[in-house]
Amino acid sequence: MTKTAPTTEQVLIAVEQVNKSFPLPDGKGEFTVLRQINAKVNAGEVVALLGRSGSGKSTLLRIMAGLIPPSDGQVISNGKPLRSANKDVAMVFQSFALLPWLTVQENVELGLEAQGVSLELRRKRALKAIDLVGLDGFESAYPKELSGGMKQRVGFARAFVIEPQVLFMDEPFSALDVLTAENLRGEIDDLWNAGSFPSKSILIVTHNIEEAVFLADRVIILGANPGRVRGEVVIDLPRPHDRTHPRFKALVDYIYTVMTNPDAEVTGEVTVAQSDTPKEKIKSPYSQTLPHARVGGISGLLELIVEQPESREDIFKLAERIQLAVDDLLPILDAAVLLGFAEVTQGDVQLTDIGRDFATTTILRSKDLFRQQVLQNVPMLVSILQTLREKRIGSMRADFFVDLLDEHFPHIEAERQFATAVDWGRYAELFEYDSREERLYLPEPMFAESRE
Repeated sequence: MTKTAPTTEQVLIAVEQVNKSFPLPDGKGEFTVLRQINAKVNAGEVVALLGRSGSGKSTLLRIMAGLIPPSDGQVISNGKPLRSANKDVAMVFQSFALLPWLTVQENVELGLEAQGVSLELRRKRALKAIDLVGLDGFESAYPKELSGGMKQRVGFARAFVIEPQVLFMDEPFSALDVLTAENLRGEIDDLWNAGSFPSKSILIVTHNIEEAVFLADRVIILGANPGRVRGEVVIDLPRPHDRTHPRFKALVDYIYTVMTNPDAEVTGEVTVAQSDTPKEKIKSPYSQTLPHARVGGISGLLELIVEQPESREDIFKLAERIQLAVDDLLPILDAAVLLGFAEVTQGDVQLTDIGRDFATTTILRSKDLFRQQVLQNVPMLVSILQTLREKRIGSMRADFFVDLLDEHFPHIEAERQFATAVDWGRYAELFEYDSREERLYLPEPMFAESRE
């Protein structure tokens, strides 16, 4: 038996005009995580929230679960405004979050015990849930006796036993090895397709594009900084979704395309051309967001691509080939594009002439090329270099630049931006960094030149 969509749409959870902000340190204003979010989960569907780091996927999930309140807007659950923890949902987390002193069965029964369900009934329901996830025979085992995949199965059983209207899953397979994740992902999909799933709908947060297309009926794509709904893609494939189907690949390629082009309009039409919407003019060099990618990662990726015909490769195939999740691959691609080493179009990445040169030349020349591209494309590093040149001693404390970044980012992100800038600047030999003194210095030859 296969799962079919309901004939009448029943909205189980709706998010209406939700904003979420957190205060920046030292009262310097607010950092907006989510802006003007509108979304819904209907009965009988699997919905995936797909977005890059900084898109607020997990924050949105927790707002919908009633674990944190929105700054503005509201969540409607089962037709009523949500004022506290959402009793209509259960959550499966990335971490297993099992109590080590309880057995498998006792961990599964926790939620029912909190609800005041009788001992006999909760044991009956727990055993059914344990059997459903394939852990029959492990009821009396303790978490330390279980593998990672088995621990996550306990997490699913603990959620199933509640029989929620909507099951929330926050990257539930990301802590598992590739084979275990694939096995468990397939079993969850089988339960849903067979109509045996103990909830009316599923909402899954993921950064894995193929996972979203495989599991979901509808993919909501979030933009980042701040998180916002860019659009959605309907997965118009018969269930179970066949990865070898040409339409599956087309959907994956389309989503890769729009996620590697933050300014592209998400229409859900897989043949749509990319938008030529111009990027916003950067007002301050320290408001530019650097992709968190080290030079070694950028160089390694370009070396992999340059070996392909025409130095071009399908991004989906590239991710499969090197077994990188989208949150790991996209920042490296973003960095390569920002530096002018690569271009991304229609789900493919192709090296530019200078990118091919960088990937195949000597170490010394690669440094020259990297320096050239940084000075042309990264205003933040240009500003840091100019500041150091203007100082009589050719040196500045690191916290000066971190404070400038603090005006545009939360402090932790400001420090990450600074670390990326240091990695790029060191490789380009624009400056040196003493981590003990936490100071930036002009290299000796450049310092001498600036004093002439």
